[in-house]
Amino acid sequence: MTWTAVAELSAPLVLVPVGSFEQHGPHLPLDTDTRIAEALCDELQDRLELDSVIAPSIGITASGEHQTFPGTISIGTSTTAAVLVEIARSATWARGVVFVNGHGGNAEALAVATDVLRHEGRSFLLWSPRPDSSDDAHAGRTETSVMLYLSPDDVDMDAARAGNTTPLRELAPQLRAGGVGAVSANGILGDPRRSDAADGERIFRRWLEIGR
Repeated sequence: MTWTAVAELSAPLVLVPVGSFEQHGPHLPLDTDTRIAEALCDELQDRLELDSVIAPSIGITASGEHQTFPGTISIGTSTTAAVLVEIARSATWARGVVFVNGHGGNAEALAVATDVLRHEGRSFLLWSPRPDSSDDAHAGRTETSVMLYLSPDDVDMDAARAGNTTPLRELAPQLRAGGVGAVSANGILGDPRRSDAADGERIFRRWLEIGR
């Protein structure tokens, strides 16, 4: 779009996909979280009854917990938070900004940005899919099923292997101390081997209905 095309819209809402660039096991692409955030933005835009635009994705964010795995690129929590704040500050021409987050590791950055933007009185919303108790943590059945639904050609199920299936709450101390590599040699927290595209569609639709 040109700036004049945007100017013709009636106070548009800006949807910003917030993903990551990090390892997702040997079977999923590094930009898995970004692809999911982009797909969520597309669906959310279709449901809006007002003008909206989808901004370029924020594809490199806070992924320090995965940095021992080749391919992962991270800008850390404080920089990610600063990026979110500056984007919201710059969109003075918009009705408001919705950050659609696809990466759980961005939670702290989103919280920091929230404090700043609320203090400044900015019009913004942070939206993330709310996990269900049946969802596993990282690159397991949940994310793999969703990617089989959204982008099946980029999922290598022949390389899918079980990772650490211990509940996340039990792994938390080790994760905080040493990152994902300290608890899972292949980077997976869960078991993707029984993933299915039909399940992925159901999970994706559930995320849309109970996001926050």
